[in-house]
Amino acid sequence: MPSTPVRIEGRCLVEGAAQGTLLFADVGLSFWGGVDPASGEVIDRHHPLSGERLAGRVLAIPGGRGSCTGSSVLMELISNGHAPAALVLAEVDEILALGVLVAQVIFQRSLPVVCVGREAFERLRGQGFVRVEDNRLTLSGRRPDDGWQGREGFTPSCTPTHIQLTERDRALLDGTHGKAAQVAMQIVLHMAGIQAATQLLDVTQAHIDGCIYTGPASLRFAEQLVQWGAKVCIPTTLNAISVDQRRWRELGVDPALGEPASALGDAYMAMGAQLSFTCAPYLLDTAPKVGEQIVWAESNAVVYANSVLGARTQKYPDFLDICIALCGRAPLSGCHLDAQREAQLIIDVPAMEVADDSFYPLLGYHIGHLAGRRIPLIRGLQNAAPTLDNLKAFGAAFATTSAAPLFHIAGVTPQALDPDAWDQALPLETVAIAGLLASWRELNNARDNHVDVVSLGNPHFSLSEFAALAALCAGRRKHPHVVLAITCGRTVLEQARAAGHIEPLEAFGATLVTDTCWCMLGEPVIPPRATTLMTNSGKYAHYAPGLVGRGVHFASLAECVEAACTAATGGQPPRWLQPATGRGSRPHV
Repeated sequence: MPSTPVRIEGRCLVEGAAQGTLLFADVGLSFWGGVDPASGEVIDRHHPLSGERLAGRVLAIPGGRGSCTGSSVLMELISNGHAPAALVLAEVDEILALGVLVAQVIFQRSLPVVCVGREAFERLRGQGFVRVEDNRLTLSGRRPDDGWQGREGFTPSCTPTHIQLTERDRALLDGTHGKAAQVAMQIVLHMAGIQAATQLLDVTQAHIDGCIYTGPASLRFAEQLVQWGAKVCIPTTLNAISVDQRRWRELGVDPALGEPASALGDAYMAMGAQLSFTCAPYLLDTAPKVGEQIVWAESNAVVYANSVLGARTQKYPDFLDICIALCGRAPLSGCHLDAQREAQLIIDVPAMEVADDSFYPLLGYHIGHLAGRRIPLIRGLQNAAPTLDNLKAFGAAFATTSAAPLFHIAGVTPQALDPDAWDQALPLETVAIAGLLASWRELNNARDNHVDVVSLGNPHFSLSEFAALAALCAGRRKHPHVVLAITCGRTVLEQARAAGHIEPLEAFGATLVTDTCWCMLGEPVIPPRATTLMTNSGKYAHYAPGLVGRGVHFASLAECVEAACTAATGGQPPRWLQPATGRGSRPHV
């Protein structure tokens, strides 16, 4: 520890001055699913800061990752007094910066956010105390005894001079289209400034993730927009909300959650959004086409739209999504631009004899770790012919561990059909079977082999997934002590019912839940007695230990059905992973 203070200058994303004990990690953190919005505890049980409390400390992380709802969680923490004193980032993170900006608008509260770059960020390692003053950091071993006082900074609402505006843009800023649209445009322009965009572009549709209830602040934000007369000006769909809006009382959900969570969905529909309530909007008939400029939030949906559909969207934070939907204009930056969609590294996948569908979510989860914030070009799957369901599962898990907004798979995804067109001099990573096994063990943290709940539908089930599950369940009955529940959108549920897939599932004893998703479900859908879950979702296997405090088994869809019938699982890695350990390796439990 140096005896004299160390000073670092960076880029100020949100002004302000604060100080506190340093909380440092060199791994990105998803605030949603990784931080409890009510207490500020880090609940991502895979993260090195697991169990730490953020309140009053200067949090230094490379950036966010995973969920777009991190902005909502950070705003919640600012409003309830459990936020960090300041954020120090290695790279610009729009999701976290946006959460602070909205807290300024709604609660007149703020905290400083500064980006220092990767090299300077490493200098924070091992430091004890940090003082942040706009773009300047002072590092020391302990709190200085100098009577220093912090201050909250507030972002000016003036128009950035470097951004080209149309006549309509200026009318929005002047309040001609109402208070809600005016505030929305101010926020859009501030984010455009953070992204160094010089223009805005028109977008054709929006998907809103801010309808997830993270606490009173998320509802207050939406209701404030409604009071200001907010109306979307482009077709807008809604993500899964935090409850099954039609059946939450029947499912035994506490009204303390059910009522505000349902009201939040109503508030967004009052602004003109469609009642879709799905985290898989790409399954709707409104799914965008190749090259279409859109504004989508929800991490798995963003990655799928960019990667599989070839549409163009940034990984938009909660609240910025609705702001853009209100004015129809987005910053011309990020994945809206050709140059920002190019691969930044190549990842080679070795030839493997893969026999089940757990391969793709596991691979996505592992590659997300390898890629970090970089866009990968994945080679080696050209002849595997992954289905859309495989790509959905891959993308959701990839978006959990990576901050990148898209991936390319050579010979599979729209922008990688001609792999010879890619820069072969990019950095190269190779997937090792031993690395995949390590990721499998990370997702399988249950301590015994019994199963209480089988969790399916994260992201929401597709029609083809319903068909596959119905075939596996036909003529069978689940164990009486096991809950098997599937989350899906209302549209897909009706399609599955019309196709005859629901009757065998109901005969099997399955529970069907619409409107919400596993990442928002808790007790009593998960019985209080339950200690162990099983899922085929890499995304949910990662988040569940922190969100619901249960152990998790991760496996294929067929293994999930077997476990639902027997209330147990063998706990062995799949056969295609066993060469990394030797056949007949011990169960993970």
